[in-house]
Amino acid sequence: MAGQMKMDTQPAHGDAAEEQVTHPEDRANAGVRIHGIWKSYGTGDTRSVVLEGIDLAIQRGEFVSVIGPSGCGKSTLLKVIAGLTDANGGDVTIDGSSVRSAAKNKMIGLVPQSPALLPWRTVLDNVRLPMKVNRRANGGRNLRSPEDILHSFGLGQAIDKYPAQLSGGMQQRVAIARAFVFDPSVLLMDEPFSALDEMNRDQQRLGLLDFWQSNRKTVLFVTHSVPEAIMLSDRIVVMAAHPGRIASIIDVNLPRPRDADVYATDEFRDLEGEVRSTLRAVMEDQHV
Repeated sequence: MAGQMKMDTQPAHGDAAEEQVTHPEDRANAGVRIHGIWKSYGTGDTRSVVLEGIDLAIQRGEFVSVIGPSGCGKSTLLKVIAGLTDANGGDVTIDGSSVRSAAKNKMIGLVPQSPALLPWRTVLDNVRLPMKVNRRANGGRNLRSPEDILHSFGLGQAIDKYPAQLSGGMQQRVAIARAFVFDPSVLLMDEPFSALDEMNRDQQRLGLLDFWQSNRKTVLFVTHSVPEAIMLSDRIVVMAAHPGRIASIIDVNLPRPRDADVYATDEFRDLEGEVRSTLRAVMEDQHV
């Protein structure tokens, strides 16, 4: 597998954000609920709308990928859900809680593109790091054993090694393992395999798939790779740009569990054709 650490960041939703969302439908329907999100930068003539009218419901335990052209707001959407940037309008809830409350309770795991492992710490110490930050706030939380997590990720032999002694794929795997220390209910992944070559990338995505199939976390996964989106996902959200919006949602009805043999099936090739055709239409519309 591959990826990056759970970011222990302070959410950026300001005083207007509620600690708990009181909508009963959000409490009854666990997962991620995104209602009417829009985001812009600048003012007046320089104002640029990055996201417009984003509505999306991700069920608990569902794996959803987001794909689309550069500049369509994929990463910005993840930052809004994680509480790292404010939306100008709309609402996000995590298992019925506001983003502020979900972040405070370590319910959100964020995996950026770069592993950002500390080179002077061993693999085990890098995975332990979130547990050592703000120890008082971690009291009473459901913390998972770093050693057990590393073994489950196939990194048991690398516990005492340093990042420089690992391949890029193994570093990404350590970083994803670190995101699981607090056992988050939602994992947000922003192109965690983009820096890897295709062979290593495929190995890591299959590792992630295998691990996810054993625990079924709710995942929102940003990617530029059509095969990656199909192999991993239950649904694929295709976004359009200028402004960023949802153009189409494609169901991936391939049976689970999945392995590398799925690539060779007619069903996989048909889905790949459908996703690529949708992306072409999005790009053509963008340049009209």
